[in-house]
Amino acid sequence: MKVYHLKSCDTCRKAIKALQAAGHEPDLIDVRADGVPPAELKIIAGAAGWEALLNTRSTTWRGLAETDKTDVDAAKALKLMEAHPTLIKRPIIVDGEQVTVGWKAEQQGAWL
Repeated sequence: MKVYHLKSCDTCRKAIKALQAAGHEPDLIDVRADGVPPAELKIIAGAAGWEALLNTRSTTWRGLAETDKTDVDAAKALKLMEAHPTLIKRPIIVDGEQVTVGWKAEQQGAWL
């Protein structure tokens, strides 16, 4: 199990703590410090959908140029997330074929 997270994210910390309490031993990958390999990001986007992965509510998104925020498609979204890892919604939890993005009740139910 891999958990892509951000060390400063409270939601990510809650998710990691809950996963560990449930007996999982996640491999933790900090999206800012470690990054997400482009090939892995493409696989995750294919499984979860790039729309679910791109965080358009983040301060990073608000700081982008208007040209970056218009006409976004899968290829452009992936390039933006590669260049700005904090645009990736988190936590992303990957275990085999199962991928979830975020930590709401639906995602918690998939892992706990």
